[in-house]
Amino acid sequence: MMVPMNQEWDLIIIGGSAAGVAAALTAGRCLRRTLVVDAGTPRNRFAAHMHNTVGFDGKPPAEFVAAGRAEAQAYGVEFLSGTVTRLREEGTGLEVTIDVAGEGSADGRAGARVLRARRVLLATGASDDLPAIPGVERFWGKSVLHCPYCHGYEVANQRLGVIATSPMSAHQATLLTQWTKKLTVFTQGVELAGMERLRANGVRIVESPVISLKSENERLAGVRTQEGEYPVDAVFLGSTLRLNIGFAEELNLATKETPMGVVLDVDHAGATSHPKVWAAGNVSNPGATVPVAAAAGSQAAAVINMSLVEEDLEG
Repeated sequence: MMVPMNQEWDLIIIGGSAAGVAAALTAGRCLRRTLVVDAGTPRNRFAAHMHNTVGFDGKPPAEFVAAGRAEAQAYGVEFLSGTVTRLREEGTGLEVTIDVAGEGSADGRAGARVLRARRVLLATGASDDLPAIPGVERFWGKSVLHCPYCHGYEVANQRLGVIATSPMSAHQATLLTQWTKKLTVFTQGVELAGMERLRANGVRIVESPVISLKSENERLAGVRTQEGEYPVDAVFLGSTLRLNIGFAEELNLATKETPMGVVLDVDHAGATSHPKVWAAGNVSNPGATVPVAAAAGSQAAAVINMSLVEEDLEG
């Protein structure tokens, strides 16, 4: 798609997954000139199916995004495949530099484009840095999981394990007692609250360090520790969240620490510390599932629209 170079967009949305397409739909219905720039690497791309999303339960995450994209396009929203490399202030607005695949040299490498926007919404999600345990990356999103509400039903009543990565793992382990009575917690030297209560309720507590995951016939079969092996059908663990917003470093956006990692600090409607930049989804709420991220994107777009209405009336 050839995006006009000289057009000032009302809103550029960086990231085209749940929060991004929901925001795009709202902005399009507000008659806003809206562009979504998407690198095509959503956080949930490792999962074959998503759950707890009304109308899309059990369907691939990409199906939700495709539906949202088509709906937004029907209202005039445009989409561009590319990676934002710089976001900075320029005059009264913002300047967005994008590497667009296929617009560079003859070999298909990216070419840089510079666009202007009155407002920007960051819906870039986050990346999961996984513990360096052999086998974890291989089974991530399949039988190495992080959210009981997303995947608990599919592994209910099976042999489950929790590999502790932070004090938050105690919450994860406690929650999983709703889905199985065959639970093993591998504490990994992490100080976890409530372990005696779990032990009293039949949960096995293993303090020996995990050294790898065991597979049989291409399936997860167990957890190997320094003292022995423990059979499991699925494992839950917490990742370390990594934000992909290095392109916005010139704006010095405020961040905050959460139990799941560092995120952008936003208000209830997604406003960041910069008056023309909003954020929605995992970039500001690491625990947001697809419907929560989508709701945040829609709300942020509505507030962004109102800020533009006020600006236009001021002249």
